[in-house]
Amino acid sequence: MKVKNVLPYMPLVWVCACLWGGWTGCSRSALERDNWQIQRKVTETDPLKIVTTTGMIADAARRVGGRWVSVKALMGPGIDPHLYKAREGDVLLLADADLILFNGLHLEGKMTDILKQLTDYTPTVPVAEAIPETLLISPPEYEGNYDPHIWFDVRLWMMVVQTIREVLIELDSLHAREYRRNAEEYLQRLEVLHQYVLQRSREVPPSIRVLITAHDAFNYFSRAYGFEVKGLQGISTAAEAGISDVRELAEFIVQRGIPAVFVETSVPPRYIEALQEAVRARGFEVRIGGSLFSDALGSPGTPQGTYLGMVRHNIDTIVSALLSRPLSVSSLWEKR
Repeated sequence: MKVKNVLPYMPLVWVCACLWGGWTGCSRSALERDNWQIQRKVTETDPLKIVTTTGMIADAARRVGGRWVSVKALMGPGIDPHLYKAREGDVLLLADADLILFNGLHLEGKMTDILKQLTDYTPTVPVAEAIPETLLISPPEYEGNYDPHIWFDVRLWMMVVQTIREVLIELDSLHAREYRRNAEEYLQRLEVLHQYVLQRSREVPPSIRVLITAHDAFNYFSRAYGFEVKGLQGISTAAEAGISDVRELAEFIVQRGIPAVFVETSVPPRYIEALQEAVRARGFEVRIGGSLFSDALGSPGTPQGTYLGMVRHNIDTIVSALLSRPLSVSSLWEKR
């Protein structure tokens, strides 16, 4: 029988060499999915050790796994996954994991190849790639790639939660009933959140229902909730916004009378500040409507440190800024 996870027993120097060197010469036969069953009894004192890339995935894994999992995210608040590079501490976490969850669809940039190679040694799942391709967006400027920012459509994120549920059941069938119950409770809360975002979006008149940010992270939000979205950068924050991009978007803002644009917590604000100055030079004033969480959650212990709180913060910030109202949570949420 194949050992479920041989990576923790490899010399650390060897593991580091493989991770940093692109796994050249380190390939082994792939870990078959039917061998994913954990070989020990999972308890509260010896839970499943899960490592995720983003905070959004970590939050979902904690919600579904409950007391039977210990979850650590490689990328904390304010971290841009497009530019993230693995550190030595990450190698140790990955080597000790029972399960690795990452977004996929090239969100993690150069780490993607490393993560996919880990599948040979540890159950490793690109959760976004379980979504049917017919539901993914592939804009022309993405050069044949799918947009990885699927969490901005709450319905798609519900599919990610379902994927995590099935993976946990596969690894630890002893606690399957609790994983199903936790997931069902969380999915119900996500459905309420989806309806909340829909209703809040409809408060904004179509003429100004436009979301302008630093990079193209909100295509799924646009499709799901009826916003026109524009970003100064492309799919990845590694792209630089050019002078012509700023000029073109400034003209658009003036012509449409868009009252607010937004910065992102994981992207430097200089691009949006340059856009604001370009608009001002054309005799129109556009406000920076607030900070949105795009590629990372907020700090642990804050409402924005959870997926539910992050999505609520974003939609409340967007609606309040576009309608020139003070930021507050809509009574729609309180009624739920």
